[in-house]
Amino acid sequence: MRKRARVIYNPTSGRELLKQKLVDILNIFEQAGYETSAYATTPAKDSAKNEARRAAKDGFELVVAAGGDGTINEVVNGIAPLKKRPKMAIIPAGTTNDYARALHIPREDPVEAAKVVLKDQTLRMDIGKAGENYFINIAAGGLLTELTYDVPSDLKTFFGYLAYLVRGAELLPRIKPIEMDLKYDDEEFKGKASMFFLALTNSVGGFEQIVPDASLDDGKFTLIIVKTSNLVEILHLASKVLNGGRHVDDPRIIYKKVRKVTAKPVHDRMQINLDGEYGGDAPMTFVDLKQHIEFFANTDEIPDDAYSDETNEMRRVEKNFVTGVDKLPDKE
Repeated sequence: MRKRARVIYNPTSGRELLKQKLVDILNIFEQAGYETSAYATTPAKDSAKNEARRAAKDGFELVVAAGGDGTINEVVNGIAPLKKRPKMAIIPAGTTNDYARALHIPREDPVEAAKVVLKDQTLRMDIGKAGENYFINIAAGGLLTELTYDVPSDLKTFFGYLAYLVRGAELLPRIKPIEMDLKYDDEEFKGKASMFFLALTNSVGGFEQIVPDASLDDGKFTLIIVKTSNLVEILHLASKVLNGGRHVDDPRIIYKKVRKVTAKPVHDRMQINLDGEYGGDAPMTFVDLKQHIEFFANTDEIPDDAYSDETNEMRRVEKNFVTGVDKLPDKE
């Protein structure tokens, strides 16, 4: 019996390029040996999630998430709770496409992204569980939560990665530390911090050096707690991130590999961000599900900058940012 694939695509992603290329995309999965059909997501809540679950329960061997990181997150949430999970492939068409970066999948041409399936290379990827929800790339509380909520969707669509830098610079002066209680494995942090991250890959909001030693399948998150809320100190830390990931040993942060984290606010409300969207309020427990879903990927590690002129623009902006921060005083 021939294998089946279901392409779940967001028709509004990538300036509707997915719709234009859909026939070519379906043909590629047919070449790979899958009888392939497509489903266009709707504005209804959990549209992609529900279709992914339906396809998995119907016995589809492959589910393809075509869209931004939000679409991928929804599809993962549809199949992650199931005992029998299909393989996944992704076709990026979003703003930062963090997950495509991590899997070294072409980010500018959806047809080239689909062709990754023809290489027949897969990785069993870790997935994060946060309460009853799942995430593929990052969970966070603090600054990142405010940042991603405050970037308008149209700004993200047209300016992409640069929107995060610009909007982030505007938000930094308003950042105040939150009294947090974070228990991770056999350790605990209790005190003020401006943010914490739990990362599953090395790409967070387009930055590829926040987690320079990320492993995709080791059963551990990378936990980063940023203790300072001083504007200039945060800018210096960002500069270290961009300048070779030199922040990992900085005393103003905690950098750990952990399997489980429980986050509690001590006084104030603490919103939790899951893959760029609101994921509920703390208290919340996060668990790394080791090698939970098998993804098609370029496992021969093709360099990211082979695919996108955008990467060169990012590097130019990052270089200018580092140069500017180096001229700042050590304190405000």
